[in-house]
Amino acid sequence: MKAREFLCRIKQNWFRLAAVLAGGATTVIALVLWADQRCEQAAHGRVFRSVDTVPAREVGLVLGTSKETRHGTPNLHFNQRIAAAVALYRAGKVHHLLVSGDNHIATYDEPTDMRNALAAAGVPANAITCDYAGFRTLDSVVRAREVFGLSQCTIISEEFHCPRALWIAQRHGMDAIAFAAPDVSLKSWSLRADVREQLARVRCGVDLYVLHRGPKFPGPREPILISSIQP
Repeated sequence: MKAREFLCRIKQNWFRLAAVLAGGATTVIALVLWADQRCEQAAHGRVFRSVDTVPAREVGLVLGTSKETRHGTPNLHFNQRIAAAVALYRAGKVHHLLVSGDNHIATYDEPTDMRNALAAAGVPANAITCDYAGFRTLDSVVRAREVFGLSQCTIISEEFHCPRALWIAQRHGMDAIAFAAPDVSLKSWSLRADVREQLARVRCGVDLYVLHRGPKFPGPREPILISSIQP
């Protein structure tokens, strides 16, 4: 009898565990779908893929990434964003570039790497501003408004990244559009990267609507003086 009761309890516990796991999976799926939908809504009509069709804005916000991969090879994401920023500047679609990235340790400096790459491509030094506290996309976008005084801008990144950045901008009252640099080739893309972006969108939603998270370093203000920018 005791053995039967023991087996019955095990069975009940398995049913409860299965119910909890099913409920958790359903919640995760619902959050992923919700975050994905909100990103796509924010991006609707605001992502441009051609230099000829993108509206002109005074400032382009280049979202940071490392110059090299962890294996020491050139990072294609970095190269694509730099090439896109240079193309917009040369076409007069932006007159100034705000490069925002991570610089949490002395040996890792995304903004300086971006500035140097832009300068090597012919963008004048006085047309580049560095934000050294763009640790995350949220930090970069919110600081563009709150620290650098931008009410509108053109966000420059790859297409997979643009909707999330535009969602953040929309939530924080910024009139932003995005120029989508070509995504890296499918050969260089992976399921892991896709899953990572989906989870990043969920985290973004939690930051925006639940935690109301702001940038790690919200100030001081360093407004870019638009009137001093020369095309």
